[in-house]
Amino acid sequence: MMTSSSDELMRRGVEPVIVIEHLRVVRGGRPAIHDLSVQIARGTITGLLGPSGCGKTTLMRSIVGTQILTGGTVTVFGHPAGSAPLRRRVGYMPQDPTIYDDLHIIDNVRYFASLYGMDATAADEAISTVGLEDHRTALCGNLSGGQRTRASLACALVSAPDLLVLDEPTVGLDPVLRVDLWDRFHQLARRGTTLLVSSHVMDEADHCADLLLMREGHLLAHTTPQKLREDTGCQSLEEAFLSVIRHSTAAAAS
Repeated sequence: MMTSSSDELMRRGVEPVIVIEHLRVVRGGRPAIHDLSVQIARGTITGLLGPSGCGKTTLMRSIVGTQILTGGTVTVFGHPAGSAPLRRRVGYMPQDPTIYDDLHIIDNVRYFASLYGMDATAADEAISTVGLEDHRTALCGNLSGGQRTRASLACALVSAPDLLVLDEPTVGLDPVLRVDLWDRFHQLARRGTTLLVSSHVMDEADHCADLLLMREGHLLAHTTPQKLREDTGCQSLEEAFLSVIRHSTAAAAS
């Protein structure tokens, strides 16, 4: 498997935030993840990339502790995924916005803050981080798609998590808003937050230090954008991913 920046960091003594060993998940009677093992280092932005239905959401649910595992283990900050010590340390933003339409933005974020035992100041800081200060009193039912995404992200950020798990946060957003969100993700990483961000859009891979490439429940590669280009000889990351798929398919057939 291609080496990643996480591998290099851990060789330097940086401890992993996430350790997954031989993870298997069956959903609806069908295998969703096949014997997946990977480690993710602290302070990285890792992109989880692959086509829709390849197991990205199932993997993320396994990491945040909302997925029943068929086999293997998932450890986060040294604790089993989903255990009580992790409740404030892990923020999760699913694909569907986790906000109440009949509440204002500030009320939504304050509600989630109260669940974590945080105060109104934490809610104000989360709203500021996602750039919604001027819309804090807007009713969520009246928000645009991009504003709903930001409001949902603020709810995930309100506990100031050490690990932020974002499931396709930029899907359906216009290019300007996507760039702005990625800028904010990098700001969070510079402050020490570890981010795992899924997408099925390969051009977003260049925003990430590390890449996990998935297909049909299998982890095809743990690599970096630069290493992926070097190993495949492709400048386009989409073509590089397709090259990895072709090689893995040929290897399985032989």
